[in-house]
Amino acid sequence: MADILVGCCNWTDHPDFYPTHLRPPDRLVYYARYFPLVEVDSTFYHLQSWSTFERWAYVTPPDFAFNVKAFRALTLHERDEAGRVLIPTPETATRFRDSLGPLRDAGKLRAVHLQFPPSFTATDAHRDHLHRLRGWFADDLVSIEFRHCSWLLPDAREATFALLRALSFVYTVVDEPQGGTNSVPPVVAVTNDRLALFRLHGRNQATWDNPALKATGDQYTYRYPADVLRELLAKMHEAGNEAHAVHVLFNNNVGGYGVRNALELRDLLGQLHPPIEAATQGTLF
Repeated sequence: MADILVGCCNWTDHPDFYPTHLRPPDRLVYYARYFPLVEVDSTFYHLQSWSTFERWAYVTPPDFAFNVKAFRALTLHERDEAGRVLIPTPETATRFRDSLGPLRDAGKLRAVHLQFPPSFTATDAHRDHLHRLRGWFADDLVSIEFRHCSWLLPDAREATFALLRALSFVYTVVDEPQGGTNSVPPVVAVTNDRLALFRLHGRNQATWDNPALKATGDQYTYRYPADVLRELLAKMHEAGNEAHAVHVLFNNNVGGYGVRNALELRDLLGQLHPPIEAATQGTLF
């Protein structure tokens, strides 16, 4: 059975998790006392410097793991004034890839995460882009997250998984509201036996499709109850029978729910962490 590492999508969206006297630059150190894994999301919005990654590598424990979300241009999120998708250049890919050097050198870079927009549908052009990305990140473990249902329709699903396996990409198992074209079903699949990745976005159907909330992150307002965590844990164990490692990342950060659920899942797994009271001073739980 694979090791299951549990963490959150970034460490900055949990103000009530940290003691009030703690300076923001010290939050990663504090976070790493409770979790062995984090996803870096700031890299989606801005290219970060080598020195930033060097500092993060230095202040975290030797066995701490980072998954890093790819810069938005690489996942076709950027458009010109006419609304046309901007195709990223190899130079952009190189700048992003090279900036991760300190994490890579420290053995702390576990995966580069590519989260595609709902406009990234199952077309030949987009399959070609996946091949392009594989060439740009030839030496890294890369995880793929789709946000359009066309990739996982019953008649397309096996072809999608076959493509990811051929490219040695990690398929990202998501838990998210269902019913719209901008979501995929929570199918468990291991397409690279090095890693099974779960990203948990919550199940708040009312907020998921609300464009007014996307800029605030409130679309992820949801706390997983204990019975749902147990249901998800069974799927994680299922994936762990095929993969050498399992990563679980909570993205329901609004209201501190991501931290709460991540600690609750660690408790279900019997994984030790410092007492919750020491972290929250009664403000979070």
